[in-house]
Amino acid sequence: MHYKLTTLIVAAGLSVCMSASAADKVKIGFVSTLSGPQALLGKHQSDGFMLAVKELNGKMGGLPAEISQNDDQFKPDVARQLAEKLVKKDQVDVVTGLLFSNVLLALYNPIVDSKTILITANAGASQVAGKQCSPYFFSSAWQTDQAPSAVGAYVAKTGAKKVFIIASNYQAGQDAANGFKRTFKGQVVQEIYPPLSQSDFSAEISQIAATSPDAVFAFVAGSPAVNFVKQYAASGLKKDIPLYSAFTVYGPYLETIGDAALGSRSAGFWTPDMDNPASKRFVEAFRKEYGYVPSNISAQAYEAAKLIDAAVTQVKGKVEDRDAFAKAIREARYDSIRGPFRFGKNNFPVQNFYATEIARLPDGKLIESNRGILLKDDVDPYAAECPMK
Repeated sequence: MHYKLTTLIVAAGLSVCMSASAADKVKIGFVSTLSGPQALLGKHQSDGFMLAVKELNGKMGGLPAEISQNDDQFKPDVARQLAEKLVKKDQVDVVTGLLFSNVLLALYNPIVDSKTILITANAGASQVAGKQCSPYFFSSAWQTDQAPSAVGAYVAKTGAKKVFIIASNYQAGQDAANGFKRTFKGQVVQEIYPPLSQSDFSAEISQIAATSPDAVFAFVAGSPAVNFVKQYAASGLKKDIPLYSAFTVYGPYLETIGDAALGSRSAGFWTPDMDNPASKRFVEAFRKEYGYVPSNISAQAYEAAKLIDAAVTQVKGKVEDRDAFAKAIREARYDSIRGPFRFGKNNFPVQNFYATEIARLPDGKLIESNRGILLKDDVDPYAAECPMK
């Protein structure tokens, strides 16, 4: 029901208004990929955010929340136009959502230069974690290198000596490969970077077979991941060359990939079987509301909403004081579904990363299941380049 409403709002270019009052509210521009092949990811992100809004009775810090759903169409030029609209016309207090690094980088400067709060709930480009960090920018997710770094540590623990890397050819793909290589100290026999739009990976899989690596690390972004994982399993390589990935074999695509996903390994800061009360409540509420298992993308968006609510509460609704609002976000305390974390100097979370493996729940649903801690209180590698204190 909610997804149909979201689609209608995007098509009509309207807002979700939680109150008839126009004078005293928090205005939030939610930007995600809500159409085209990547729309499933946008649905996971929107559903997570709007579940938190529902739990908060349509308010943030006690103020009515006005939320506009904005479709970036997976196009940086559209994202730049949305930034101008949200800052100058809509005069929002917060921009959040954001799935892909190329979209984040396209709208980043117009948003933060206007001192509008920007909270990414997924994309974590290295530039904005390092020298281009901003006191008005935050992440409720991770910096792109971090999960791949945890996967590198995961593979290293198996004793693998030779790895083949395949990553989508854009900023996040480069960051992911760099993150993996930071902790995996063995030999990378080959690196290939197929286009983001590529959907047939038979040639790449033949290259993997020819190099006979001990393992494969994949960061195939978006919907092409489905074909890659299915083709990899169908090739028979999975039996002898285990597949490790970051945001390739994971929540949004597990049901579509099916049994080909079983046994694939990755890493993340949260899993649907995380053993803490806040996470258990979130998963139960999400499945009841939407009828499917939440992914990390849903979880990150849910956390973004909780973060905004905590900060608005702390500033007693005075969101027009952007410096105070930013400070409140940095210091915000709430019952996080990932467990304890803090913001580093670049406003990315310092948090644990866990080994994951695709498994089945008793009801048959596929999930990323927690297999224990890999990196504790992990700080992304670009924080040292951030000039903020």
